[in-house]
Amino acid sequence: MADHSETKTTPMKFQSILQQDVPKGRDGKHKQIVSQLLSDIDQLAEGSALKVPLAELPDSKENIRSALNRATRQRGIEVATSSDAEYLYVWKTASKS
Repeated sequence: MADHSETKTTPMKFQSILQQDVPKGRDGKHKQIVSQLLSDIDQLAEGSALKVPLAELPDSKENIRSALNRATRQRGIEVATSSDAEYLYVWKTASKS
């Protein structure tokens, strides 16, 4: 068996912290807009869609769509999106189950 007492280690490149100090959960930069969208989606009448001005989004429509997709999948909500030059549209779709 090899003697590990002479093994050379390189210095750590990254800082370490205690595991208890590691943030839990995902409270990313899109939490506020995604929470608002989810609330509005819950209140949508069947056959209606949200019409969200792109100028009011805190990030690109692609990043907001991605964040919304993660949140809706986590909650088991089926939604679809579309967009044009000025608006992001979001609506509930029929569940696949």
